[in-house]
Amino acid sequence: MLINNKIINLLITISISVYLLLSNSLNAKTKETLNFIDLFQNVFEKTYENYVEEITEQELIEKAINGMLSGLDPHSGYMNEEAFTEMQIDTSGKFGGLGIQITMEDGFVKIISPIDDTPAYEAGLKSGDYITQINGLSVLGLSLSEAVDLMRGKPGSEIIITIAREGQDIFDVIIVRDIIKIQSVKHEIFENVGYLRVTSFTEQSKSGLTKAIKDIKLTLDNGDIGYVLDLRSNPGGLLKSAIAVSDIFLEKGEIVSTRGRKETDTKSYFAKTGDLIEGKPLVVLINGGSASASEIVAGALQDHKRAIILGTKSFGKGSVQTIIPLRDYNRKKQGAMRLTTARYYTPSGSSIQAKGIKPDILINQGKFESNEIDDFSESNLRGSLDNKQNAKTKNENNKNNQVENIINQDYQLSRAVSLINAIVILN
Repeated sequence: MLINNKIINLLITISISVYLLLSNSLNAKTKETLNFIDLFQNVFEKTYENYVEEITEQELIEKAINGMLSGLDPHSGYMNEEAFTEMQIDTSGKFGGLGIQITMEDGFVKIISPIDDTPAYEAGLKSGDYITQINGLSVLGLSLSEAVDLMRGKPGSEIIITIAREGQDIFDVIIVRDIIKIQSVKHEIFENVGYLRVTSFTEQSKSGLTKAIKDIKLTLDNGDIGYVLDLRSNPGGLLKSAIAVSDIFLEKGEIVSTRGRKETDTKSYFAKTGDLIEGKPLVVLINGGSASASEIVAGALQDHKRAIILGTKSFGKGSVQTIIPLRDYNRKKQGAMRLTTARYYTPSGSSIQAKGIKPDILINQGKFESNEIDDFSESNLRGSLDNKQNAKTKNENNKNNQVENIINQDYQLSRAVSLINAIVILN
């Protein structure tokens, strides 16, 4: 099988263009570059003609581009038109798939975090799990984008994921793909403490968090005494969303800075006046699944001493990926490349990359059972008189029981609520 003449002409044209551009100052280094371009053309031709299975020119070029980018770091890569479109849908808060944020580590796919209320979350996948096989196919040797492609599929279709988890034998999990609708922000009230859960940083996060705070204030008739911001197992998302969320709790100061190879990649982002919770105590919950945008928020609030960070050390994903659109002028289709261009730094100048955010108070989740047996009191005695001043309706009791169950089952959250109450008492 002979390689398409158009491809050969394209490669030759690239080589000649590079040669002409550099011809005025051709030195040993530029000659070496041209030699590598010749090498690439040679490899391309031989692979196209001799690979065990027939492969299209487009596939080969896309794999070559993706290999170049993903070989730099696990977060850089190439997206064809379809993948680029899906990425844009992802950041809007609605997309199809399993509902997990992943990275590559030691040749395997590692789960950064499952997203709340998604098929992956319901199937019990956890932060730190390794995916070793997808539908029986080993992921060893695959790029991150290739692994993602294997996990994509029609909503309603099944996929078998093989999981390696510390302390357990390897096991299979069957997951049914679905359209993922992310509710970026959830809220609850525990003992006059507002609980704010941010599952991922999308375009909806700022508005959702603002509305949640207003709802809590309205419900408590402005009797809110403090807030818990839960960023556990939040895999990140949009940088602008992380900045906006941090700004909700800060009156002034730097939120995050980015530093890269180019001067244009070095930027600082600052808070605007207006703390929506008016300086009330704030505790931020993080764990090993809190990554990227979550770490920006936690780092900013920690450095400004605006919040107490509680939980376990975060993931440590502190690099900036820039999405650079790429247009195919012949086919008029749009793909893009995701390229790591900078690192994040907290206001104190600390890099998050491969280091993570260390909590102020280290508390493992553990298993919390201390309140599973109700305390015995006068109200438990048969025929005891009701306290009419504090009588509650059946619905109120059910609601309170649900809230108490959440606290009983979540040790870190329980400690956070207790901490806010202690701060209020001391103040």
